[in-house]
Amino acid sequence: MSRIFPPVSLLGVPTDIGAGHRGARMGPDALRIAGLAEALVARGVEVADRGNLSGPVNPWQPPQHGYRHLDEVVAWNRELMHATLAELRLGRMPIMLGGDHCLGVGSITAVAQHCRDTGQRLRVIWLDAHSDFNTSEVTPSGNIHGMPVACLCGIGPEGLTHLGGHAPAMDAADIRQIGIRSVDPEEKRLIRENRIDVYDMRYIDENGMKRAMEAALEGVDQNTHVHVSFDVDFLDPSIAPGVGTTVPGGPNYREAQLVMEMIADTDRMLSLDIVELNPIIDSRNLTAELVVELVESLFGKSTLMRD
Repeated sequence: MSRIFPPVSLLGVPTDIGAGHRGARMGPDALRIAGLAEALVARGVEVADRGNLSGPVNPWQPPQHGYRHLDEVVAWNRELMHATLAELRLGRMPIMLGGDHCLGVGSITAVAQHCRDTGQRLRVIWLDAHSDFNTSEVTPSGNIHGMPVACLCGIGPEGLTHLGGHAPAMDAADIRQIGIRSVDPEEKRLIRENRIDVYDMRYIDENGMKRAMEAALEGVDQNTHVHVSFDVDFLDPSIAPGVGTTVPGGPNYREAQLVMEMIADTDRMLSLDIVELNPIIDSRNLTAELVVELVESLFGKSTLMRD
């Protein structure tokens, strides 16, 4: 019996304001061109494309007080937070089309607030090559796309840690990180101190993706809101070259499909981020097309019909 999904709202957020490379601002249109909405409709999902949010242009300035473009990052995330919360309160599933991963602050702040409002437990599945637990003291670049998890856990500039008025926006115990393989030395210390649950590529190599996902999804029940934050650099660059920060040694095609299928099996994914797709360095939009395939798997498409 196939799952009945809530109606989906696509929210385009065309900015690379938190990134170190230009181009992620074009991600929403690349996903649309690759047929994301049509693929979901073919799965029987009602889809409304809300278009693109608007926000400040990328000034491409050096960091100030440890952060690049902080005011602009806050402005974009505030818009996204309000838009995401509005869709959730309508009983819809928001899918954020990014944009860089600094936008995870806005989307997950909204989801966490919705969980508090409805009495649900939050489980964030963070699919990424990076832990994104940097602070301004740790990273000289000041790029905020490396900081969203820290901000969500209450570590960072007040404009982001208090974006929704509730700090921290989520508990560190709410997140599971999969596919991690690039972490700064001081970032490792912060991850240990905050007890972030990380299934890095060594764990996956030693134990297999199935065991990693079973552990990451343990405890998910009918009162759990699963939010998937999918950074496209989670994937090995041999299959997904269209990202600004490629890191070799990521999940292959079949491992990535298994991740999505196991999340789908929970029947509890109720919101989704797709971030860091950079069409400028892609090849004929192949990475966007792969992302659409993987999202189809999140919505229950599998090789075989299973009970």
